[in-house]
Amino acid sequence: MRYIVDNDLHIHSKISLCSNDPEQTNERILQYAKDCGIKTLCLTDHFWDETVEGASSWYEGQSFKHISQALPLPTHNGIRFLFGCETELTRNLILGVSKKKLDLLDFIVIPTTHFHMKGYTISEEEDSCAESKAKAWIKRFDAVLNMDLPFNKIGFAHLTCGLIDRDREQYLKILSLLPCDEMERLFTKAAKLGVGIELNSLDMSFPDSEADVVLRPYRIARSCGCKFYCGSDAHHPETLDKAKAIFERAIDMLELTEDDKFII
Repeated sequence: MRYIVDNDLHIHSKISLCSNDPEQTNERILQYAKDCGIKTLCLTDHFWDETVEGASSWYEGQSFKHISQALPLPTHNGIRFLFGCETELTRNLILGVSKKKLDLLDFIVIPTTHFHMKGYTISEEEDSCAESKAKAWIKRFDAVLNMDLPFNKIGFAHLTCGLIDRDREQYLKILSLLPCDEMERLFTKAAKLGVGIELNSLDMSFPDSEADVVLRPYRIARSCGCKFYCGSDAHHPETLDKAKAIFERAIDMLELTEDDKFII
């Protein structure tokens, strides 16, 4: 059976500092689920655990107390509304969440491709050229897979994020430089650990001419047995409104079935 779009496990509310949109409320997010047949939602506001050293000035205010302002989440019969987070991985490969906080969260989204945060998530040397960024993509993914984490509730966010490089031509070059053998190694390990691989609605909004380059990592991930979840990465209601159609297109292009679905 074809993959059914009934989940969105990466959504931000108004309390994420990069949203700060008064319209992006928990109630609006729940309404999106009702309208689009989403059965499992997860709120993943940006979070850096205050007990872990290494927060940037931007992350310092986004503590557990801060993201907990979203609780309690609204409920609706037939819809699971989970409480999670999107944390960060520094250039020194420090993850912004402690084991104690992991136990309090339903799902943790980990981005390894936030290369726009130069000096914080990627070094000057790694940021110097496409080849260096491709190596950083591999290194950072590998580092998380080697951590002691509850991988059954971990998702790798936007592996083909446009934030890898703001220049589209350079971004596509970086993706094309990712070695197949290294991706096969990483995705085979990811499949064994049981992590989720995200289909991010922002990443999947590409022209057909870019499909082979952008979808190559996901096709390799599927061939290695990885499971996929949907993530609108919505910071504003208009992203929610567009997300399902984008997911449907990506699922058709990847030929995903229900057997490919990641389930918390």
